Amino acid sequence: MIEVIPAIDIIDGQCVRLTKGDYSTKKSYSSDIVSLAKEYESIGIRKLHIVDLDGAKASFPKNLDNLKKIAEATNLDIQFGGGIKSSEALKAVFDSGASRAICGSVAVTQPEIMCDWLREYGTERVILGADIRDGFVATHGWLEDSAFSVDDLIERFIPYGVSQVICTDISRDGTLQGPSFALYERLQGKYNVINITASGGISSINDIQKANELGLRSVIVGKAIYEGMITLNNIKEWLQRE
Repeated sequence: MIEVIPAIDIIDGQCVRLTKGDYSTKKSYSSDIVSLAKEYESIGIRKLHIVDLDGAKASFPKNLDNLKKIAEATNLDIQFGGGIKSSEALKAVFDSGASRAICGSVAVTQPEIMCDWLREYGTERVILGADIRDGFVATHGWLEDSAFSVDDLIERFIPYGVSQVICTDISRDGTLQGPSFALYERLQGKYNVINITASGGISSINDIQKANELGLRSVIVGKAIYEGMITLNNIKEWLQRE
């Protein structure tokens, strides 16, 4: 059964969502992100996806206090991304309570550091983030484009044992138009030993059902929850099917 992972994206301490990675489209949903996290835990969610959008544009995470508060208030397995561009930043994220760290920009710009982290912290704690726009990986909070495809990026780290990849199709993120099923199905089939997490565009429980039928192992859901297109009761019922 596919794992459903709710997302909390943070700007200035607020839970927000963007559309297609455009910061000018920011929509705020809640200032009480700890309560949100506790609500997810109460229905049986085990893993939470936190994106520090302030940190993603900076050189260091900016919402470590919020991460720490959630980690102290819940027993959720937290995966955290945004601004992890140095060993000091990575250590700070783990020290603040994250179980896993999502590393995207540094994997593109400083791959030798990413390789070191996979060796030092292990492939269960370091996740490769691959945010895709027009077929190529975007970095620095989706503000810059690279010359690497998602396949280029994954294959760069296979020799170092990468086992988890979160792939976001930026063109679908926040649009509620359905995810890029063909992309995720192809990646999961090609890299079967890697857990490919689908992110971007999930709009309904039917989307989650289809992702499950395609053999995907985990999916991140954000805006659909905050817009009421997927209710917490929907998720609870889904979890009870496991």
